[in-house]
Parts: sequence; C-alpha cells; structure tokens
Amino acid sequence: MKPIDKNEHPAVDRTHLAENHTWQPEMISYVQDMARTGLYEIRGGGGKRKVPSFDDLSFLAAAASRYPLEGYREKCTTETVLGTRFAENPIKLDIPVTIAGMSFGALSAQAKEALGRAATHVGTSTTTGDGGMTEEERQASKLLVYQLLPSRYGFNPRDVQRADAIEVVINQGAKPGGGGMLLGQKVSERVAKMRTLPPGIDQRSSSRHPDWTGPDDLTIKIEELREATGWKVPIYVKIGATRVLNDVKLAINAGADVVVVDGMVGGTAATQDVYMEHTGIPTLAAVRLARQAISEMGMDGEVQLMVSGGLRTGADVAKALALGADCVSLGMAVLIAMGMNSKTLEMDGQLYDLSDEYEALGTTADHYHHLHTGLCPAGIATQDPELSKRLDVDTAARRVINYLNALVMELTTLARACGKSSVHNLEPEDLVALTIESAAMAKVPLAGTDWIPGQSF
Repeated sequence: MKPIDKNEHPAVDRTHLAENHTWQPEMISYVQDMARTGLYEIRGGGGKRKVPSFDDLSFLAAAASRYPLEGYREKCTTETVLGTRFAENPIKLDIPVTIAGMSFGALSAQAKEALGRAATHVGTSTTTGDGGMTEEERQASKLLVYQLLPSRYGFNPRDVQRADAIEVVINQGAKPGGGGMLLGQKVSERVAKMRTLPPGIDQRSSSRHPDWTGPDDLTIKIEELREATGWKVPIYVKIGATRVLNDVKLAINAGADVVVVDGMVGGTAATQDVYMEHTGIPTLAAVRLARQAISEMGMDGEVQLMVSGGLRTGADVAKALALGADCVSLGMAVLIAMGMNSKTLEMDGQLYDLSDEYEALGTTADHYHHLHTGLCPAGIATQDPELSKRLDVDTAARRVINYLNALVMELTTLARACGKSSVHNLEPEDLVALTIESAAMAKVPLAGTDWIPGQSF
C-alpha cells in the first residue's frame, strides 16, 4: 500500500455513467424498432407506467373514537342494486363487483363460459364485450349485460331483448378516442361469422358510434333501446376516463341509469401502446370526478356509478366505494385469477411448464405482453382450437369464484374495521392519502394533516 498523490489522480468524471431518464434502454429500443419497421407498437393488456393509484390511500380504521364491527358476530352487507332510475327490473347483485366486457374473439369461448358460471355462482353479472352474444355465455350467466359498441359487430336486436342490462360503450379507458381492435390471428371462422368479417383479417372498428355525433343523439339511442326492451332493463353508459366531469353529466342528461367510468390503466385485447400510456386519467382521479358530477346533477341515489380500470384487490374495491362508486367492474384481474399469465398449466392431471412458450412470444408470464397474439399459452386470450382446449371450464370457473369470494372478504374486513355495517357506508372521511398527488386527485387529506392540495384553507 502506498499513498496517492491527489494531484496525479484527480476525481473521475462519472456523469457519462449516470442513468438518462429521458433515454432509458426501453425507450431507445422503442425508437429503434419504429425506425426499423416504420410501425408503432400494438399490444394487449394495459398501461405499464406507474401512476397514482388506490395503493396511495389508506383507511382510518376504528379505534377509540369509533368502534369496529366484530367479523364473526356482526354482519356487513354487500348487496348492490343497479339501474333504479328508469328500469322496471333493476340489476340486483349479491356483491358490488361485476365482470367487465371482454369479447368472444378477444377471449376463447371456454373463457367466456367460465366467467359466466363464476358470476352466476357468486351472484353478480358478466358482460358480453364487442362482437355479440354467444349462446354458451347466455346460458352460463344468470345476469348478462349486453354491450353496444361503435363497431356494431355481432349486434343483434333479438339478443338485446335477451339481456338483463344494456351497456352503451362510448370508449374504453385503455384507448379513449380510439376504436376497437382485434388482430387477424384471433378472427377465427366463428368470430368472423358473428362479426360479418373475412377470417384472418385485422378488425379495426370506428372510434365513434356511426349514427350519432353528439349527446343529443345519445339520448335518442337510449330511448330506442328502452323501447326495444320495454323499459324493463337498465341502460348503462360507459366512458373512458378523460373529461370525466362533463362526460358523466352528459350521460346522465341523456338518460343513463348507470354510468361506467373506465380509468386509464384498464386493459384491452389490443391497441396502440401510445393510447395506453399517454391518454386518459388514473382511475383514482376519475372516481372522485364522476361522483362530483352525479352530485352536481342532483342524482345521488338515483344514478349509480360503476368504476373500472386496474382494480385488483378487496382494498382497491373498498377505496373505490369510499370515494363514491356504487360498484366496480373487473377485467384483467379475473383473467389472471382464471390462470392467464400462469407459469404452469395443469391439464389431465399433469403439470406443464409454459416458460418456453412465453419466451417464444418474446415475453414472460409476468409481463402479459402477449394478449394480442392469439397464442395465449393458458388457452384464455386465444381462438386457436388446440390452445383453447387447455382451459378446463370447471377449473377456470372455480378459480374465479375463489378469487371473488376472497376479494369480497377483504372488502368486508376493511368495512368492518371502519365500523360499517354495509360496504356502501364507506365514505371519503374514512380515507387519507399517502402522497401529495393522490391527495389532490382523490380530494382526501394528506395523512397526518387536514390539507387537501388545491383547496384553500
């Protein structure tokens, strides 16, 4: 060991080794792929960048100033009613959690049937998605919501009359301002026949409904649907979360019984990556704005609010209800519960490792980057007959039932901890925010203070 002369060994300049947050490796690869192919990226799933979420909120559970409920002796109810404004037959659910619209086309027929069976078992509804109603789904689902999307693919007035509710979809949280997309590898003979399309060809649908140009036309469409169903079933209007305050008010003014607001982290079968990452607002912000709109219209208790987009756990559901939702809708979560993105597959009593199949798709089981390919190794997001056979309907339904039951137990556990005898009694006063951003979006105080950013003292 010998002493170092500082004059001979100046400090090394390491700025060239510092991480560049503008040009991270993923962004460099993205730009180089566009330069190589002349194409933008299309994929399935949802947004991948981190945004403020329900994880950034925490409940103020009961202590000395409030009394919690005893979980084994005191009941906490979960019953939910949707469509009380005009419908003769509102939707009555056992839980405030529904299954979102995911089409036959995006999902296999086996997956759609499993979702219907699970929803029926736990006492909730499922939704058709784009492309029409399959007989398997109608038979499996005690309560089935029929979606009317801009594409009108598979739309059938007879099926409208067989539905328990109608959902007019303006757009989705994953791609507000954009139309539906189903890549050709999922357009099988059966899907093509239902949608009146050539098989194997990419389906890109309109970004707006073809027979209206504004909210006045939406009023007319809702009245047409009410006449077609004899005013018996609720009419939902679904909007991607962008200009939430005005969009919800216009939906209410047009006659909606239920407004569905879908946040930017909602999933989809396929769309441009730039939509998922750079349009819309987080679900956390959307639920508060939607409730504000309903209140300003004087429709609290008359028009119900459903929220979707990135909800996963009973804690997420509890926080959404506390911020003003009457109900939530799950999409990606139930697919993952069913077995999508599982590293292994059990079939005919044998356990199989799927790692090599995900690798062949250029992804891993942890990244759900393959939903648009039609080659889902779990047999869920596919129309390939051999892959679809991998999904056992009974097993898939049981997994979704287990997941929803556990999620509702989480929900009621939190509600009881806050001293609530009904999950619908949760309120903003039960919440605090852990970050300034979430406090500003949710309009609840920053933990340990009474400060809500953006509100004057």
